[in-house]
Amino acid sequence: MSAHRAEADGRAPLRADAARNRAQILRAARAAFRERGTAVPMEEIARRAGVNIATLYRRFPDRDALVAQVLIDGFTLVLGAARDARDRAPQDALGALEDFLLRAIEARDELVLPLIGGPSTDSPEALEVQREIAPALAELLAHARAQGTVRADVTPVDLITAAVLACRPLPLLPADQAAALASRHVRVFLDGLRPDGTRTLPPGPTSEQLSAHLRL
Repeated sequence: MSAHRAEADGRAPLRADAARNRAQILRAARAAFRERGTAVPMEEIARRAGVNIATLYRRFPDRDALVAQVLIDGFTLVLGAARDARDRAPQDALGALEDFLLRAIEARDELVLPLIGGPSTDSPEALEVQREIAPALAELLAHARAQGTVRADVTPVDLITAAVLACRPLPLLPADQAAALASRHVRVFLDGLRPDGTRTLPPGPTSEQLSAHLRL
């Protein structure tokens, strides 16, 4: 949690050393969850973070709290990228869509989300942040349609799942090559969004259905 958010919630911001420990724990948890799932021992997360287990539990009282915060952070990153793209959309909606997808790829090491094979949570805060993503993308798409740069049948779910697929790492591929390939696929996807010479898309799930099935 940032100092700003702590103040907004009526809580005192963390001291610099406590904030540093918290960030290290979350970074270690993301890596461990990606590699071994959420059953990884908490002691291993503490070891990776370079803190003792008492410090970990002081910041996160149990595994559920740690999982929830990892997801909240991931959803917050996606929401920030979606809102920034929405705000830029009146000037250049297609460029804003590209920025959204590329930002997701750049941040993929910080995204341990259910759609990317990560854990789920019942955290109300995580659910609240996640629910705000689709409306922001819907506004972005509305601008793109008004500008005539995106076909009428594209939905926020199409953007979310495209970002997910681009963010999934390919096994054994060096990071620079994986990033280059993902960037190419984003451009291919964006060309497919254009309204000219396209076929009507078959029906797909809504954002509500996606969230319900994946317990986001």
